[in-house]
Amino acid sequence: MPRLLVLIPLLLFLLLAGCGESEPESLAAPVPIEDGDSCHVCGMLISEHPGPKGEAFMDQQSEALKFCSTMDLFSFLKQPENETRLSHAYVHDIGVTTWEEPSDEAFIRAEEAWYVVGHDQRGSMGHTLASFAEQADAEAFREAHGGELVTFEEIDLDLLGRLGRGELGGDTDDGMNDRQVHD
Repeated sequence: MPRLLVLIPLLLFLLLAGCGESEPESLAAPVPIEDGDSCHVCGMLISEHPGPKGEAFMDQQSEALKFCSTMDLFSFLKQPENETRLSHAYVHDIGVTTWEEPSDEAFIRAEEAWYVVGHDQRGSMGHTLASFAEQADAEAFREAHGGELVTFEEIDLDLLGRLGRGELGGDTDDGMNDRQVHD
């Protein structure tokens, strides 16, 4: 019986030690956008269009899915069949790079970014989400370009639909600027 009293605490300790959290998997880093890369959703050449771009890494996949705009990124991610498969995603931080040609060095985690929707700037196919690492940068952009501030968790298919239809502010043109007209 005394042996059993000694073994019980030892077994409890070993059992509880095995219940600790495992080391989190390291996340794949963002991948540079190359000249020939096309959007996973619309097939357009990504580097030919202004505005923040996106990349997504899905569970059980090692290659990045690349998107010509944050609108296309979220239109893909928020589909019911994709929402639960997301490992992580990246977007450009427009607070530290240009709208016309976002730098690959400016990718940030999409899940941690601040977004402005309904502003007057256009992305590859019109209305898109402006993405920022810092809330203050997002607020400054909103002051200059209009729109409203949202977080990753607040983005859903309803918001994307209203954004795509131009119902969230900005101008109501066809969504294309002169730079995006092709022969």
